Amino acid sequence: MSIQRIDSNNRMSQLVIYNGIAYLAGQVDETSVIGRPAGEQTANILKQIDAYLAKAGTDKTKLLTTTIYLADMADFAAMNAAWEAWVSPQGLPTRATVEAKLASPEYTVEIVVSAAI
Repeated sequence: MSIQRIDSNNRMSQLVIYNGIAYLAGQVDETSVIGRPAGEQTANILKQIDAYLAKAGTDKTKLLTTTIYLADMADFAAMNAAWEAWVSPQGLPTRATVEAKLASPEYTVEIVVSAAI
């Protein structure tokens, strides 16, 4: 079986497809500015995830697993509100949410997903 890598650079690929599964790299709000609320960052990230899932030929109804990283667990409710407005009730993945120091201070949320194709 072949491995397909999408939007790669010298460090990583944003999307890897293998054996009928799409693996997305950690997504942060590419439009992020310092001070943007976590709920808005989450909504923007979920739009990015939709776009990558479409590139893979799948969608959010086929999510398998999700890991959400928050810079501050105080943002859990705001992130969850955006998540619940987006996620498909028919495609609820396994999920973990953890607090972690993210790569840059303007990022308050990072989301990793995998989905069946």
